[in-house]
Amino acid sequence: MKKALITGITGQDGSYLAEFLLSKGYEVHGIIRRSSSFNTGRIAHIFEDPHHESVKLKLHYGDLSDASCLEKLLDQIEPDEVYNLGAQSHVRVSFDQPIYTADIVAVGTTRLLEAIKNVGAIRSIRFYQASSSEMFGKVLEIPQKETTPFYPRSPYGCSKVFSYWQVVNYRESYNLHASNGILFNHESPRRGETFVTRKITRGLAQILAGKESKLYLGNLDARRDWGFAKDYVEAMWLMLQQNAPDDYVIATGKTWSIRDFLDRAFGAVGLDWNKYVEIDPRYFRPAEVDLLIGDATKAERTLGWKPKTSFDELVQMMVRADLKLLGIEDKMKV
Repeated sequence: MKKALITGITGQDGSYLAEFLLSKGYEVHGIIRRSSSFNTGRIAHIFEDPHHESVKLKLHYGDLSDASCLEKLLDQIEPDEVYNLGAQSHVRVSFDQPIYTADIVAVGTTRLLEAIKNVGAIRSIRFYQASSSEMFGKVLEIPQKETTPFYPRSPYGCSKVFSYWQVVNYRESYNLHASNGILFNHESPRRGETFVTRKITRGLAQILAGKESKLYLGNLDARRDWGFAKDYVEAMWLMLQQNAPDDYVIATGKTWSIRDFLDRAFGAVGLDWNKYVEIDPRYFRPAEVDLLIGDATKAERTLGWKPKTSFDELVQMMVRADLKLLGIEDKMKV
């Protein structure tokens, strides 16, 4: 039985990846940070579902800021695969906490790679790094592919670029099976509530339930390549099944604006978003990323991966899930 270790297992991607690997017969280990409250909501159902072999999911306290702990866990668990999804992942927050973001995202990746290198003499570990389309930032080419130069526009993007090149460096210096997945925006009903897509669907549900009257957003003209997180975690796994490590863009190849997302979301319940949305300057970034659209040709050719979920299906899924949380799923018009 293969073993996998996931950092960031309690996040959106980590929870979908844990489910996927369990379905493949893996024993899955996840690193969670100590908190005074439960932060395992996205994976709680795995333990509760009698059809899941939850005995194969084990959680360990740890942190990407603690190098000795990472090495100890690797030595104890002896994973075949390590997926580094842990991060301070909010781009806007990275402007407010640039040093913390760099420590966890950039140096944290280096700590993990160094720990793998140190235990690698005993066993071979395959490593996946969650790289980001935010590395392209002020894009120098449309669409963006693996050879497109990086131009990050946030402390988060800069930290991800650092991590990307550390993965390449450790791969070439120490012959590690280490791959970068350059994932473009990917969403789901499990998306954090402060990210714009989930903020929209949750805010819409609150408005329909009479709990809120307005939704406050920033730049509505930013365009993103949005896919479904559950589709994207399969690509992570496929990268680590290849004989040779490499770097891949994972994207849908289509781009949509925040306005487009609002049109689809509010349209799903028969409302005009213009009556409910107001612009709040607090939500603008100091440096904006205007357009991201990925070219996943290499992933399709080499990994056999293609996105399965359309933009419209994704938005409707997220709206329906947030309405269901408030018991008003019958408000859906589509």
